[in-house]
Amino acid sequence: MLNLLRRSANSLGPFRCLAIASGLAMLLSGCQSMGTDGLAASAAPPEISGPAAGAIAGDMVSRLAEQIGQGKATVVLKQDGSAFGQALEAALKGWGYAVVADQKTDGGAAVIPLAYVIVPYDGQVLARLSTSSVEVGRAYTVTTAGATPTSALSLMRRG
Repeated sequence: MLNLLRRSANSLGPFRCLAIASGLAMLLSGCQSMGTDGLAASAAPPEISGPAAGAIAGDMVSRLAEQIGQGKATVVLKQDGSAFGQALEAALKGWGYAVVADQKTDGGAAVIPLAYVIVPYDGQVLARLSTSSVEVGRAYTVTTAGATPTSALSLMRRG
């Protein structure tokens, strides 16, 4: 009977098992939203008009260029086929970036994978551009004639 109440030195207690299982579940849950290169899949709602998509893309690319340097690399853009994706590609090219989708580039060119997310929230849209080293985000008020920034720029650097 006493052996049942004692734990051996190699066994884990129930609280340790629960903590290990919870930690493992949290680590694995983060993998569900990431692609193979660590960026989320690009997504934008189809109801954003062309002028609004162009205004948001132009502003976000100018802010991204401040962080990664203007036109110094080839951007691998993960598109979803939305009006914003097309406007973003045009804005990137306007700032001097070479833009490719899934094509291979020559080995000497610097390549920056880029993904975007546009999320409607409380009458506004939240826009985010993500690379492997930096993320920029901002909230916008969208009208049929365009879009106006309604928040300060959010900047996150990695590593």
